[in-house]
Amino acid sequence: MITDPWFYAIAVPTIILIGISKGGVAGGLGLLGVPLLAMVVPPLEAAAILLPLLIVMDIHGVWEYRRDFDATNIRQMVPGAVIGTIVAAATAHAVTDNDVRLMVGLISVLFALNAWFSAVSRLAARASRRPTLGRGLFWGAMAGYTSFLAHAGAPPAQVHLLPQRMATRTYVATTVVFFFVTNAIKVPPYLMLGTLDRTTLLTSLVLSPLAPIGMKIGFWTVKAMPSAAFYRLAWWLVFVIGLKLLADGLGLT
Repeated sequence: MITDPWFYAIAVPTIILIGISKGGVAGGLGLLGVPLLAMVVPPLEAAAILLPLLIVMDIHGVWEYRRDFDATNIRQMVPGAVIGTIVAAATAHAVTDNDVRLMVGLISVLFALNAWFSAVSRLAARASRRPTLGRGLFWGAMAGYTSFLAHAGAPPAQVHLLPQRMATRTYVATTVVFFFVTNAIKVPPYLMLGTLDRTTLLTSLVLSPLAPIGMKIGFWTVKAMPSAAFYRLAWWLVFVIGLKLLADGLGLT
C-alpha cells in the first residue's frame, strides 16, 4: 500500500471529484483522474489504482440509474468497447501517455467546436441525431481504447451521445452503464499486464470509502439541473478538458 502523505493529499480530492463526475455531472471531469494522480505516482500505477474505484462508483451509479439508460446505445457501443479494449491491451507497450492525451484532446476540441458552429449541429439542435450501429461501434471502440490506456473514454462517448439530445437522466444513465461494462472488461487485461497488483489494490481499498461521497453529490446535482444548462456545461467541459489534454500531450504544461 502507498504510504506517502503527498499521494493522499492529491488522491482524496481527486477521488471525490471523479465521484461527482461519475454521478452524472459533466462526466469529462473524470479525465483528470489519471493526470492528477500522475503528479505523485507513475501514470500506469495511477490508472491501476483508479480502476477498482471506478468500478465501485459504477456499481453505485448503475443502481441509481438502472431504470433510465438507453438500451439501444448500450447494445451498439459495448461490442465496440470490447474491440477497443483488445486493441489497447495489445498495443499498450507502444503507446505513450502523451499519445493518448493528444488523441483524446483533439477529438474533444474538434467535436465541441462542431457542436457550436457547424450547420449540422444547428440542425441537430432542432432534431436530435438517432443512434446507428456504425457510429455506436466506432465511438464505443474509441471510448474502450482510450479508457483502457488512461481512463479517458468520456470524450468519445460524449461525441456519440450528446448529439442525440436525450433527457439528462437518460444520457447520464447510459454513460454510467456503458462505462460500468467497459471498466469490467478492462480488469482481466490489467491483471495480465501486471498493472493491478497487491500495492495498487490495497491503496484502492483504503480510498474506496470516498467513492460514494462524490457520487451522491453528482446524483443530487443531476436531479436539480435543467437539461439545457446540463448540455451547455457538458460541451464546455469537453472543450476545456480537450485543450488541457492537448497542452499536456504537446508538453506545453
